[in-house]
Amino acid sequence: MRHRVLRWGAAVVALAGAGSCLDSTGPGPVLRMTLTTPNAGADGAILLTVTGPTAVTSVATVAGLRVFAEPFSTTNHLAVTGPLPNGLLLTFGVRDVTRASEYVATIQDVAATNYQLRPLTGYSLTISR
Repeated sequence: MRHRVLRWGAAVVALAGAGSCLDSTGPGPVLRMTLTTPNAGADGAILLTVTGPTAVTSVATVAGLRVFAEPFSTTNHLAVTGPLPNGLLLTFGVRDVTRASEYVATIQDVAATNYQLRPLTGYSLTISR
């Protein structure tokens, strides 16, 4: 368990160092990512991966949350912090929204607001247009 906590902390620090100003291309085609959580409002952070056929062009989150990412590519590691909602988590820009079904989001870890890692049972991410 300690190893997972250290890995989580290292991932957030690395992503935070990569920058939090993520929406660099302006408006364009976007996909929506929704989160299903059994602990809405009691989760404080999520570490996730988004993969797709082309590089993501921008990422934005809902009010009250912060998103951190490495430079955009076809595989993107993201950390979202704040009281995570059950519903819309973030939007991300893509070149072609008709390829939405080719983008896959995977949850790596979820932490409660007290930084304790949660079991991933009951959590899911959905990508849609």
